[in-house]
Amino acid sequence: LGAVNGLVPHFTGGRLHGRVSVAGRDTARHQPRDLADVVGFVGQDPEAGFVAETVEAEIAFGMEQLAVPAATMRQRVEEVLDLLGLVDLRRRPPHTLSGGQQQRVAIAAVLALGPAVLVLDEPTSALDPGAAEEVLAAILRVVHDLGVTALVAEHRLERIVQLADAVVEVRRDGTVKCGAPAEVMAAAALAPPVVQLGRLAGWRPLPLSIRDARRAAVGLRQRLADHAPARATAAAGEPLLRASGLTVTSGEQVALRGVDVDLRRGEVVALMGRNGSGKSTLLWALQGSDPHRGTVRTAAGVDVATLPPAQARRHVTLVPQTPGDLLYLDSVAAECGRAEDDAGAPAGTCAALLAAGAGDVDPATHPRDLSEGQRLALALAVQLCAAPGVVLLDEPTRGLDYRAKEALAATLARLAADGRAVLVATHDVEFVAVACQRVVVLADGDVVADGPTGEVALASPTLAPQVARILHPGRWLTVAEVAAALATPAAVAP
Repeated sequence: LGAVNGLVPHFTGGRLHGRVSVAGRDTARHQPRDLADVVGFVGQDPEAGFVAETVEAEIAFGMEQLAVPAATMRQRVEEVLDLLGLVDLRRRPPHTLSGGQQQRVAIAAVLALGPAVLVLDEPTSALDPGAAEEVLAAILRVVHDLGVTALVAEHRLERIVQLADAVVEVRRDGTVKCGAPAEVMAAAALAPPVVQLGRLAGWRPLPLSIRDARRAAVGLRQRLADHAPARATAAAGEPLLRASGLTVTSGEQVALRGVDVDLRRGEVVALMGRNGSGKSTLLWALQGSDPHRGTVRTAAGVDVATLPPAQARRHVTLVPQTPGDLLYLDSVAAECGRAEDDAGAPAGTCAALLAAGAGDVDPATHPRDLSEGQRLALALAVQLCAAPGVVLLDEPTRGLDYRAKEALAATLARLAADGRAVLVATHDVEFVAVACQRVVVLADGDVVADGPTGEVALASPTLAPQVARILHPGRWLTVAEVAAALATPAAVAP
């Protein structure tokens, strides 16, 4: 992606062989500033690029740098505010928005420049399903109506592959395959559940959308009619953390309204809800950082908000949306050593936790040079050195591919098996279907649903994973459940 707007090699260094041409301009001969009028780039961390005090000023900033006439600028600001549903946020400071709202503002600021090529790095990673659909629909409108070329890097293939005109697969060995989506996905190493299910069932042509998969799945639904999903359920452990009447306000804005929630031993719980529903606020309140009304108590009756940070981490720990915020030393070994010293843990504890979650990682590597999955695994290992009973994670699957998500799911399962309680705030319905036994749904600061994943996910079109939508009215959530059923004799569901 960086080669498209000249970041590679002008800011990254290295040797560039071959040629990248955008609107007739060789990116090796033009600085990114020389390409700003034809290439719009939105990175993974939108907040890092904000410079203005309000949303509408942020959208106008890029146009000011390109000397767009004031009348045109004003019109474009209004157009993109409507296009991405930001009208109500126009006077809000960008840093006060949720992660998903910030993503939409960053996209709007780029679209306002009227680029010929729109380059987006994981544009839906922080968005809830509804907001992601809105953003992708807006991108499609720009592509179809204005003739813009959109190049989108995205690990959430289930959201976008059916919309693509072409797929470029960058493989681990550095080779690249480009072609029609169905052709590339038929053999791709990483594939969304709809493709995995199509491969399992042997469907030809391979469907990429829910609609096409449902048409192909008539026979499969009949084969599964006498089977019941083999689904693990959480052991009924005692609550390790209990919140009662939890209320958080900021000025006149109420972020949480009298929330009651229990986190039980041996359970992985998903915290879901649209952007701005209060998920991150709830995590920080449970961790003891956010001022709140109501009570948050551990199984021993301890209020972690009253403890010094070092002691609080022994009860409840939190990995934030950007795990790198917890990492500040110049090597993996240094981070592990400091974490062990702070927690009073034996030498090698952090390294062992990291290896369990990410495999072999060179201890001399700088944390900034790790992959997203490795950086998350390191941050989690650092926090786990204190052996907390409750582990909170905020959007941990951002930037992770399907393999990294499988590794994370295995890590969370081990934590639960060790007797911990895990709460994961996420928009990733596919990850929830695989990794979580229970789902808590927030809306406008209130808990609106709390129950087993199968019940909550299957009751909501928004939260249902791809397999559930394809095989409805069956009760299936994952490809693994279907594969297990097809490999065993029919068993009539009770």
